[in-house]
Amino acid sequence: MAVSGQRRRPVVALYERIADAVHDGTYPPGSTLPSEPKLAAELGVSRPALREALLLLQEDGVLTVRRGVGRTVNDRPPRRGFEHVQPLEELIGAGTPLRVRALLRTVEEPTDFTTQHLLAPARAELRFWESVLTGEGTAAALSHEWAAPDELLDRVHPEFARALREAEPGTTAEPGGAAVSMLSVLVGASRETALSAHSGITATLLGRRRGEQLRRPADTPAVLVTQVVRVGETPVLAAKHMLPTGAPALPVLQSH
Repeated sequence: MAVSGQRRRPVVALYERIADAVHDGTYPPGSTLPSEPKLAAELGVSRPALREALLLLQEDGVLTVRRGVGRTVNDRPPRRGFEHVQPLEELIGAGTPLRVRALLRTVEEPTDFTTQHLLAPARAELRFWESVLTGEGTAAALSHEWAAPDELLDRVHPEFARALREAEPGTTAEPGGAAVSMLSVLVGASRETALSAHSGITATLLGRRRGEQLRRPADTPAVLVTQVVRVGETPVLAAKHMLPTGAPALPVLQSH
C-alpha cells in the first residue's frame, strides 16, 4: 500500500489505512498482524507512529493484544460509527455515567461543519454547547454539540426545542458545575419521537487548544467522533466528540 500524504500526522493516516485493511479483508477477523518491525517496514512508516495507531485501533475495538500471540483482529470488528442513540457520557462511562462540565453555552452562526450536517442557512442562529466529560477526576472527552435552528425544531421536534430552552439556563448557573449534554436533553425529550443517528470515527491529534482543555499535550493521539441525529430525514443535532488516548473505550454499537 502506498503511504498517505499526511506525513505531518502519520498516526491519522495509519489508523485509516489499517482500519480499511481490516474491513476490506486484507487482515481478516481472527488473523494476527505482522510484528511491529515487519508491519512498519511494509507500510513504510516509523515504529513510534505505528504503535500509536495500533493503540487507537485497540481502544476502538478493532484489535486485541494477546500475550504470546501479538495483535489479532477481533472476530467481529466493529463498523465505523454507531447508530444507537445514547449520550456519550453513558456510552463510555462503564456503567457509571461521566460527569458533564459546561465550558460554553451560546448561540452562533453556522460553520462549515454545521452547514454540511444540519443544512443550516448562512444566517441561522444555532445553539452551541461545549462540554468536558470527566470521570474519576480525569478529562475523558471534549464535546461540541449544535442544535438545528429553533424555528425548525419547533416544527419537527417541539419537545426537544422546549427542553433545550428549559435546560440551558441551568447549565451555566455555576461555572464548572455539573451540567447535561445536548444529546442527553434530546434523548430525554424523545420518548414519543423516533430518532436515527449516524456517526463517523477517525483518528487525529488533539492540537493546542483541545489539549489545554483536556490537560493533555497537543500531540496526543485521539479519536474524533462526528455524529448527526435526525427525526425522520431532518437533522436536529450535530456533534463532534474528541476522545484522547487513555480515555475510556468507546463501544462501537450496531443499529438494531
